[in-house]
Amino acid sequence: MTNEFPSVRLRLADNMRRLRHERAWSQEDLAAKAHLHRNQIGAMERGKNSVGIDIIDKIALTFGVSIGELLD
Repeated sequence: MTNEFPSVRLRLADNMRRLRHERAWSQEDLAAKAHLHRNQIGAMERGKNSVGIDIIDKIALTFGVSIGELLD
């Protein structure tokens, strides 16, 4: 049985990239606003990092969206 849905990690990556582009922010801009390292943002957008809820919360707050929206 195959999973038809992208992993939560990939949904997070896609949504982060989409929201960042909508705001015309670079990865460095997002990192600075969220008080994270730009390498961490890049890894998250590539779906390479498994991140904790505190980091997801920081990203959601920075974008002004709910955690649910960020993961949907």
